[in-house]
Amino acid sequence: MKMQLAALLLVALVAAASAQTPEPDCSQCGTHLKGRCEKIAGRCDCKLFVGVEEQKIDCTKLISKCVLMRREMYLAKGEGRSLRPDTAVVDNDGIYLADCDNNGAFKARQCNETDTCWCVNSAGVRRTEKGGKDWKCEPVRTFWIQIELKENGNAELALPALKQAITKTISKRYGLKENHVKDIEYKDSYVFIDLVQNSTEKTAGDVDITEVAYYMERDIKGESLLPSENKFEILVDGKPLSIEQVKIFYMDEKPPEFSMKHLTPGVIAVIVVVVLAIVAGIAVLVFTRRRRTGKYQKAEVKEMGEMHSQLST
Repeated sequence: MKMQLAALLLVALVAAASAQTPEPDCSQCGTHLKGRCEKIAGRCDCKLFVGVEEQKIDCTKLISKCVLMRREMYLAKGEGRSLRPDTAVVDNDGIYLADCDNNGAFKARQCNETDTCWCVNSAGVRRTEKGGKDWKCEPVRTFWIQIELKENGNAELALPALKQAITKTISKRYGLKENHVKDIEYKDSYVFIDLVQNSTEKTAGDVDITEVAYYMERDIKGESLLPSENKFEILVDGKPLSIEQVKIFYMDEKPPEFSMKHLTPGVIAVIVVVVLAIVAGIAVLVFTRRRRTGKYQKAEVKEMGEMHSQLST
C-alpha cells in the first residue's frame, strides 16, 4: 500500500513540474534579428538564411563568426552593395566567402574563387601568406583578443566603475563568463579590453571570445545583429559610454607565419626595384666622389709642376 502511494505521489509531482515548465518563446531569435524560429515538438527550431540555404542555428547563444561572415558575403554579392572598407577588419583583407566546418567554425585553410588559398586562425583572420590549392594549414586558436575603444573623452571615467560596467555588459549581452574578461585599462580616452580564453578553458556550449568580439564590433558600429529592442549600451555610473571608434587585435596560440619565400611576385618586384635604386644611388655617389678626388689630384700635380719650374728659373 505504501509503495502504491509513493508511486502515485511521484507521478503527481512529475505532472505538476511538467505543467509549471514554461513553453519556449519562439516568437523571435534572441541572437540574430533575421533568425526565424518555429515551435516543433515543444522546442524551438531556428534557422538563418546563408545565401539561398537555411542553416540551423541555436538562438540561445551567439552564432559563429564564420557563419555570419559567410552570410554577409552572400548579401553583399546579392544586393550589389559595396563590401566593407578595409578599415572594418583587422587584417585589411576585407570579408570573404568563408568556408565553415559542420560546427560553424572556420576551416584552417580558406580559398577564393581564383584558387588562391591561405591559412587563418579560429577568428578567420589570415595568418600566413597566400598560396595555391596545395597550401597546408593547421588549426590555430585565437586565445587572446584585445578590443580597443576610443571614447569621446568629455569626462574622466572612474576605472572601477568602468571595469564593472564593461564586464557586466559583455557577460549579460553576449553570454561570456566574466572570468574571460581578464583586464580592462583606461588611458587618455582609450579603453583596452582583454578577453582571454585558452583551449583548455573553453567547454562545450561556451561562447567563444571571437564571436563576442565580432558581435561587439557590429554593435559599436551601429550594425547590431541582435533584435532592435535589445539596445547596446554601456552604463558607467548611470551614464552611457560614448564610443567613437573600435579596433580589434587577435593573438594566437602560435605566431603568424609570414615569410619572404611566400611573398607574391608583385611584392618581390617592388623589393627588387627598391634594392636596385639604393645600389644605383650608392654607385652614383661613389663615382661622383671619385671624379672630384681625381680633379683635385690633377690640380695639385699641376701646381707643383709650376712651382718647380719657377724655382728652376
